Amino acid sequence: MSSAGVDPAAVAERLDRLRDRITRAGGHDVRILAVTKTWGLDAIRAAVAAGCDAVGENYAQELVAKLDGEVDLPAVHFIGRLQTNKVRLVAPFVTVYETVDRESLAAEIARRAPGATVLVQASPDGDPTKGGCALASVPALVDRCRDLRLDVRGLMIVGPTEGGAEAARSGFRATRALVENLGLEVCSMGMSDDLEIAVQEGSTEVRVGSALFGPRAPRRADGSAATTLPGSTSDTGR
Repeated sequence: MSSAGVDPAAVAERLDRLRDRITRAGGHDVRILAVTKTWGLDAIRAAVAAGCDAVGENYAQELVAKLDGEVDLPAVHFIGRLQTNKVRLVAPFVTVYETVDRESLAAEIARRAPGATVLVQASPDGDPTKGGCALASVPALVDRCRDLRLDVRGLMIVGPTEGGAEAARSGFRATRALVENLGLEVCSMGMSDDLEIAVQEGSTEVRVGSALFGPRAPRRADGSAATTLPGSTSDTGR
């Protein structure tokens, strides 16, 4: 995990810039989830000091190594693709599971963390590398999560990685409409590069890492962080 170069003053300044971007895009009461994957505890502390009330982590083993034994942590959102056999590792630390995209994962979360708060991850474009279930399957999965007595707060989506920020608009719009149709509260969509489009389409939470902390460590050829042991390969917060 990288910790060099985390300047709390710089993080606070960047957070102010992000809030300004959100305001200029027409957003109000949009949570900024500080994505601290590959960064050390000093990044979490800098984000909290700047005013963030939650952080996002992508990798199960990194999360455990980083947070084990720590106290006074902010809310921790798991935003990476999560294997069912890793739920037991992260359950003591995770406040919100944002990437529930299949019944087997929902059932394991319900077993390891009864009543946990979850978001269902939708995939309007069907890209298998990002996870998420098809929009048409979302209502049934929401119902199943509720049957398992999980606290379903909303939906999450990862925008396309190609085509520029505007390419995300249709998927964001469809996801927001589904959030409203299902009577949910949270619409987690938008990252560093496409947050304006997400806010314009009704996001209530943007997941931002590089725009807060700067570039991350290089990735290995297999897509994992050079200094971590990932439990996931999905990039769901930038």
